[in-house]
Amino acid sequence: MEDIFSNSQRAEILTQALPYIKRYNGKIVVVKYGGNAMINQQLKEQVMEDIVLLRLIGVKIVLVHGGGPEINELMERLGKKAEFVDGLRVTDKETVDIVQMVLAGKVNKTLVNMLEMNGGKAVGLSGMDGRLIEAKIKNEKLGYVGEITNINIKPVTDLLEKEYIPVISTLGCDKEGNTYNINGDTAAAFIAGSLEAERLIMMTDIAGVLKDKDDPSTLIPEISIEEAASLYESGIISGGMIPKVDCCIEAIHRGVKNVVIMDGRVPHSILMELLTNEGAGTMVTR
Repeated sequence: MEDIFSNSQRAEILTQALPYIKRYNGKIVVVKYGGNAMINQQLKEQVMEDIVLLRLIGVKIVLVHGGGPEINELMERLGKKAEFVDGLRVTDKETVDIVQMVLAGKVNKTLVNMLEMNGGKAVGLSGMDGRLIEAKIKNEKLGYVGEITNINIKPVTDLLEKEYIPVISTLGCDKEGNTYNINGDTAAAFIAGSLEAERLIMMTDIAGVLKDKDDPSTLIPEISIEEAASLYESGIISGGMIPKVDCCIEAIHRGVKNVVIMDGRVPHSILMELLTNEGAGTMVTR
């Protein structure tokens, strides 16, 4: 492909990013990466490159991931039907074992390996390591779906201090030794809150909050917690976007400066959000 940028244009782009590099240097940014945003292999490579780049310019990145499509795929291969209630996976004992295998095993280690291949230093954790995510049963009907009771953040801060990228799969545990499947967005909100992160980035498969759900040009670039309440009432925030925005508000109440919901399928959307004037997606602010 012909190079469309001259060297002087490249230099200009870098100098324009400088104020943003200064702003985020030494700050903690939590990235929630999961679901359908993870399906395309080429995009996944780009996201890992972007995360390594941000770490190299001094941003303390924490990657929290899900893996729903991979869990569904393995369940199908094992002849087990996935069942959902209000968007949450019904998780019996056998299913929680599958979730643990896929999230803490396959997906977590694949992402760690990809970061390392791109020159990053990464360590994989599950919410069970160092009792990072303690949980209890959320609802008997859902089985081993966990409600978070406590976050022990020290394993994450220890890794950040040593300049590693912590890669966290969202499993929880209790004192009886049970394992729980934890909603990835909720886990990211709690972890970002415990870290008092500068920003939480929720990578999803839609552009953000849209006035008209079928028209990406109606993206709302910024909403405050107060404005969110009226958007719920008017039905602009509806369906699957409700739990996403709920998690954004939860994160802000827990001490995160601001949260962005954005389309993880757009190449380099993290860099656009953090290092340009334009930003990407919808920012939820206090």
